[in-house]
Amino acid sequence: MKEKLKKNWKLFLIASLTLGLSPFREPHIWGKIKWILGGNAFSGEHAMKGQDWFDVLLHGTPWILLIISGVLNLSKKK
Repeated sequence: MKEKLKKNWKLFLIASLTLGLSPFREPHIWGKIKWILGGNAFSGEHAMKGQDWFDVLLHGTPWILLIISGVLNLSKKK
């Protein structure tokens, strides 16, 4: 599993730049991160719904995998 994460960094980069940033005018992931950090995501009238959390998962997963792959590859070189 660790080796697959290390070897597939190019796939994770492509996924991050396409799925992770779509739509390209204002990426969903950027709007969702601002929503979560703003504190309105968890309670109140404008709390995030299940669809919004799924959106965070969908658009955020490529970035998380890319970061993990990068850390594993960098730690290997030290």
